[in-house]
Amino acid sequence: MKEKTHSNAEKEMERLGKDFDEFKENVDSLTLDRMNAAPKLEIENQTKLSQNELFKAKEIYLKPYKTIGCQDKFNENYREEYNFAKEYVNFIAENKEIIGEDIDMWTRPFAGMPAEEWKVPVNKPVWGPRYLAEQLRGCSYHRLIMQPNVGSGSDHAGQYYGSMAVDTTLQRLDATPVAAKRSVFMGSKTF
Repeated sequence: MKEKTHSNAEKEMERLGKDFDEFKENVDSLTLDRMNAAPKLEIENQTKLSQNELFKAKEIYLKPYKTIGCQDKFNENYREEYNFAKEYVNFIAENKEIIGEDIDMWTRPFAGMPAEEWKVPVNKPVWGPRYLAEQLRGCSYHRLIMQPNVGSGSDHAGQYYGSMAVDTTLQRLDATPVAAKRSVFMGSKTF
């Protein structure tokens, strides 16, 4: 009797191992290219200001809250890109996950530059470096779902259905250019 129980446990462990391997293959098949092909969920902007309100708004210029130095030397081959990235642009930052909460983030866009902590107020026009606005705009994540049509395995608890798939890409933080006279707006999608 003891041998039979032992062999049943071994069979169960082998089956669970196979199920785990199938699940691992499914998760491994979620490549970055496949995730980036997911549609981006469009959410309406939180801040709607008229041109008149934009002109009357107090101009806020951001400075780093904290700076941590770096001993690396700056690569002069990237000087032109650095000069472009450090230009101040006018944008409205939005926190789409925790609406209304200010954004606290670190930046270090180029090697040899110090790391900087920024405290960015949301839902109002601010002036900040282009690299900060671009980093805000790049804060997104992929929502994963299980597709219910595919059977993926079973065990003593029941049968499992589903395979991992990317549903949508959601924007966590965003920076929208202010298209006013005084802004350094470079295009509709980038700063």
